[in-house]
Amino acid sequence: MTAIRTLGVVMDPIQQINYKKDTTLALLLAAQKRGWQLKYLEIDDLYLDQGRPWGRMRDLQVMADEQQWFRLGEPVTAPLAELDILLMRQDPPFDRAFLTSTWLLEAAEKEGVLVANRPQSLRDCNEKLFAQQFPQCCPPTLVTSQLDLIRAFHAEHQDVILKPLDGMGGMGVFRIAADGMNLSAVVEQLTEQGRYPIMAQRYLPEITEGDTRILVINGEPVPFGLARIPMAGETRGNLAAGGRGVARPLTERDYWLVAQVAPTLKAKGLYFVGLDVIGDYLTEINVTSPTCVRELDAQCGLDIASQLMDCLEAELLQRQ
Repeated sequence: MTAIRTLGVVMDPIQQINYKKDTTLALLLAAQKRGWQLKYLEIDDLYLDQGRPWGRMRDLQVMADEQQWFRLGEPVTAPLAELDILLMRQDPPFDRAFLTSTWLLEAAEKEGVLVANRPQSLRDCNEKLFAQQFPQCCPPTLVTSQLDLIRAFHAEHQDVILKPLDGMGGMGVFRIAADGMNLSAVVEQLTEQGRYPIMAQRYLPEITEGDTRILVINGEPVPFGLARIPMAGETRGNLAAGGRGVARPLTERDYWLVAQVAPTLKAKGLYFVGLDVIGDYLTEINVTSPTCVRELDAQCGLDIASQLMDCLEAELLQRQ
């Protein structure tokens, strides 16, 4: 019989989530189904007192009900060490509040809490730059704030994508075609007049067939990915940018890409990540709050959240 665990979650305000699409809600429903106790926190509920990590927590009950999907108890202050598992599901941007939270969660980790994903790795693994640790998997890519280097990259590849390093949901993504129209203006805006590096990548025409999200649980891929197909006239497949999600089986190339990154994911305590793949290429590794569970479950008859709970339970048992 599975032990009763106490699972905390740090997330964006639960009343503001999209009931039909929210992956965090799917994770919480799976944990509650096991009889686990749920504790709810937002990022500003975390604090440190005399070196110990604490939280202002609320008992949480979740329901598969589009009209009312949660019920919260009264706030209670307690040490984070009272939790068995703590899910960090705060959406980007990776700002000062997010950075500080990783230090506080690391203190909880030192007191025995299983934090998923590992706080140090959330700090270290920028979702766009992390993929560059695997250059054999990625399209031609440049990271710089220098306009002349970006111009040379564009001259070589003709059709390029420019994007900030800290965006999400397709925000701030620009395509610069062969004519180079507005290249300087876009670079000035994204780099804030040369202050911050951005990413340039060769445009991949396969985006018209979808930017596929591959979910990976402790190094093992879910066998279906969600191809997020852009709207007509768009270069962004993100669902947040109006893309349409279509499930498809992973290809041999997809499995190869996962195999390239899986050992590093496991070593870094990245229990739940989302790889973004366009055609044959890895473009991003999402580590903060990967999504698309609900869509894949609905289209493929999966229960991805339960797979993750199995993984975390096994990790706790191994530690004991």
